[in-house]
Amino acid sequence: MSESVTLTAAEVEAKLLKGPFHQWLGLKVVSVGDGEIELKATWRPEWVVNAERGYVHGGILATLIDLTADWALVSKTGRGVPTVDLRVDYHRAAMEGDLTAKGKVVKFGGTLSVAEAQVLDGEGRLLASGRGVYMTATPK
Repeated sequence: MSESVTLTAAEVEAKLLKGPFHQWLGLKVVSVGDGEIELKATWRPEWVVNAERGYVHGGILATLIDLTADWALVSKTGRGVPTVDLRVDYHRAAMEGDLTAKGKVVKFGGTLSVAEAQVLDGEGRLLASGRGVYMTATPK
């Protein structure tokens, strides 16, 4: 599928929240466009890995990178797609507070596609960034 699929933020959110893990993350679709998406993840104390220091487990940030890059492809696929490869870079510790994730398509292909994402804290500071390869072939 190479033509764009027009979905509203509410329609994308309804698809995204079919997954119980996505519900647990408290995800909200802020905006969706042609090859772009912005999500908000609502803070949960269960994200904390170090109670003394209060910072968020890197797996939460990696999850947000993965699913945000994945769902940036929704304007081309109309659905979430499987991850083939993922790279995440951590830039600073995420502390208590909601997180914003922004994703965009780098290259859309008939079989494999590449998208990237960033996770920001409430003050707009970059916490993590990454890039994924996704299987975008039409399901048989």
